[in-house]
Amino acid sequence: MDPRRLALIRGGTARKRLSVGSGYLIAPRLVLTARHVIEDRDTRAEWPQIQIRVGHSGNGATVSTGADVLWKHPQDLDVALLLIHEAVEVPDSPVRWGRPVGKAPLPYEGLGFPLATSEEEREVEHLRGVLPLLSSGSRARYVLDQDPAPDHRTDGRKAWGGASGAAVFCDDHLVGVVIEDNQSYGNRRLRASPAHAFVQESEFESLLRQYADGPPQLVDVGASLPKARLPADRTPAEQALELALWHFLGDPKVCSFHARPLAQELGYQVPADYAPSLSDLMALFAGNRRALASLSGTLAPTLTEDTARARLTALLTRARAAGLGSLLSLAEYERLVQLLSGICKERATLLPRATSEALRYVCLSDTLSRPHLPVDELGSFVEELEAMSDSLQVPDGTPQVPALLRLVEYVAAAVGGEQAAELREWSARVAGRTGIHPTALDERRVDAVQWAARQPSPVSRVVLELTGVPQSPDERYVCRILVARKDGTRVPLHESWTVPKTPEEIAVCLREAVDSAAEEPGQGDQVPWVTVLVDRHGLHLAVDEWNPGAPNAFVPDRPIGAEYRMTLSCPDMSALVPGRDRDQRRRWRSNHPTPLVTDQKCATDRQLTRALATSHRDATQVVIHGPREQRMRLLEVSLALGVPVVLWDREADGYEDAPKLSPLDPLGLLAELPKRVHEFRAEALEPTATTTARPALVWEEESGHPKPESLRLADPRIGVQVS
Repeated sequence: MDPRRLALIRGGTARKRLSVGSGYLIAPRLVLTARHVIEDRDTRAEWPQIQIRVGHSGNGATVSTGADVLWKHPQDLDVALLLIHEAVEVPDSPVRWGRPVGKAPLPYEGLGFPLATSEEEREVEHLRGVLPLLSSGSRARYVLDQDPAPDHRTDGRKAWGGASGAAVFCDDHLVGVVIEDNQSYGNRRLRASPAHAFVQESEFESLLRQYADGPPQLVDVGASLPKARLPADRTPAEQALELALWHFLGDPKVCSFHARPLAQELGYQVPADYAPSLSDLMALFAGNRRALASLSGTLAPTLTEDTARARLTALLTRARAAGLGSLLSLAEYERLVQLLSGICKERATLLPRATSEALRYVCLSDTLSRPHLPVDELGSFVEELEAMSDSLQVPDGTPQVPALLRLVEYVAAAVGGEQAAELREWSARVAGRTGIHPTALDERRVDAVQWAARQPSPVSRVVLELTGVPQSPDERYVCRILVARKDGTRVPLHESWTVPKTPEEIAVCLREAVDSAAEEPGQGDQVPWVTVLVDRHGLHLAVDEWNPGAPNAFVPDRPIGAEYRMTLSCPDMSALVPGRDRDQRRRWRSNHPTPLVTDQKCATDRQLTRALATSHRDATQVVIHGPREQRMRLLEVSLALGVPVVLWDREADGYEDAPKLSPLDPLGLLAELPKRVHEFRAEALEPTATTTARPALVWEEESGHPKPESLRLADPRIGVQVS
């Protein structure tokens, strides 16, 4: 990595800079970067102006020049080449290209310009950490575990924004390009496109022949054995671990017997004369978090005394608690990912659903609570579960059952057959190695079998909880998504209380949740019902107009209000108004036939309050017309007095706009109103629509009583009951 080749990329228009990214000069006129750095994220159009500054300000002069897009990956990989207007003198040594190999995490480094350093001048940040190959799934994207990492920003913007396009180096070989961050890991994890995925593309090779010294030659880059550190350089926890290991590996021959094959298993390049000592073993532990668990796999069978076995179990427990090792050995991790990959491909919703049931009292992260689990995210999914414990009772003197083993038992119970037998054999082996009592594991297995045998209550609706982010420069919210069932239970599908999201990102999460709920047995083919929970200040939000983008290459994009029945709910109002829930129950039970429609005679708080206390004391529905400035106040009064169903037009300017809602028959059968609103939106939100009406509907469920889907509402106009 040469700082003189560093590039700062600014894209936008002649009037405004709209994006900042990083790059690396790989030839006198070629800069390698991420494709999205030089494109408008919404339109995918290239920026009309691209400016580049080459060099590191701390290493001498920099060169500023313009650039044009020369090449983008034909299969839409997030990489691009820029042709700068003026050639820049490059160092004598050419860029060396590498392909990480083996299993051991590789140290990596890079240089970039993240937002966290400085918003205006964009100071250079030295990226560094490890590239864990086993966390990279299909290796279509590398995972980068960053050592120094910024906190999440309070304004909702990405702290790593601007680092995209930075070149990634392992052993001074360029192995990839940073393309995104993963906020589920507290800003500690980045992702990169591997160099081997694009350098051998024919046009890329041709351009390097034309502008550089020839086509790139990929070299395999493996991890070298870590160097032993002096005892004084180790942490107190590491020193305590070494002392504890002395009881098992104090004999140099015994230590070498276990440590040499361990180094080979971990994927290090092991010389023929390697005779590791206990200090060398500690270096392996520091360089690979699966080393200690892997060592215990060969060490545990050699311990014949119960006291020695108990000592090893306690050592493993303390080491994991101190962050000195993982739960699974390398072989156990690889076997589990292999077993779960097929299940994940066939039933993408099973692992998240089993996780929410097995760990229902745990606040799950984005990684663990997403409704669908792609196969390439399976490694991260397993790693995060490794760090969690099971809080249930276990026999005295034995460790708790890890959350991961509990989940594996739930998955085994759900899939059955040969897959279940393999998963249970795997969990039994891990339990045996880590000293978990068989009785404790059997209890979790019984729980899993009982869960799999239960027929879950059908999904009533999907619930989206929204909270606005104050002082955010753009529109962002934190959210939680739950599945509400007809038996009254609610199960979280997506927890995101710490990471603010844009409306579009939330719409994508919601679509995934609805798709997951629709795949459950017995759901039928009816249009899903989504309830959006907001506070009183969020009642104005046009959530139904949020657009998740096209679901695939063939179906055009549509706002979520055109896809689902969407209604609002404001539970905060019950906390502000004692007795509101009681009034709601009374109104639901009354079967009052006539909705209250506001007009000039019911235009103030006092007039509306009088009507809802007298002539419409039992009214279930209010339709609000009138000027914008008074509608929100009338809405709050209606909700405060327990009216469970309120309809209004967000775009109406006054009473003269009331006829615009006529096509959805606002005074028709109440039970069919959400369906009519959905159908109206599906047409009104089309680009060719002629209406400007934007209906908003509050529909409050009756607390502690049958939900709206099971209500039997008598309609005196037709003399029958409707559901």
